[in-house]
Amino acid sequence: MNTNYSENNHLILVGKIVSEKSYSHEIYGEKFYVFNLEVVRLSSTVDIIPITISERLLTDLDIEIGKHVTIEGQFRSYNNYENERNRLVLTVFAKEIRETENADEDKKEVTNEVVLVGYICKKPIYRQTPFGREIADILLAVNRAYNKSDYIPSIAWGRNARFCQNLEVGTEVKISGRVQSRNYEKKLADGSTETRIAYEVSIASMEVVDEENKEQEETSEVV
Repeated sequence: MNTNYSENNHLILVGKIVSEKSYSHEIYGEKFYVFNLEVVRLSSTVDIIPITISERLLTDLDIEIGKHVTIEGQFRSYNNYENERNRLVLTVFAKEIRETENADEDKKEVTNEVVLVGYICKKPIYRQTPFGREIADILLAVNRAYNKSDYIPSIAWGRNARFCQNLEVGTEVKISGRVQSRNYEKKLADGSTETRIAYEVSIASMEVVDEENKEQEETSEVV
């Protein structure tokens, strides 16, 4: 089966660089760096999103605080082993970056769009807030090349939350929405609390992938 991984996991962000780049890691001689991007929602709420970028994409563009850029890439995850525990770390992996000319924050046109096609890998958790708002937590496994997968926490609201609460583990779905950051308090072993940042996809639309139609499309592509 031919899989287009760029269609399984694609995002575009337009925002402002709010941190200097710092060295992250190196793979086969290729260095990668990380920095934070500020993306403003239509509601004026600000998301601070971590970006991972190869040195290859920085030959014609400097990472400077205050610069507005457009980034296309994928929302990825990896396990970070620390303090004898595995922690899921999420980042935007940039595949293209370009400076955004004449960015006008007052127009509220900052873009934050992500489309994922993956599999429900944990039973969705449905709940209601004290104010009656319906929410469902989803963990989506999105296939990547070389038999890897990204595990993306996602949140559905309202009708989408009701819809996904009955989805079985292993169901393939397509979701679209935005990447968002959220502060939360983590209780530590010594009883103290620590403020941490969670990253997730806020789902705007969701649909179950029709396997029959998908197989027909793949067959026609091969022919």
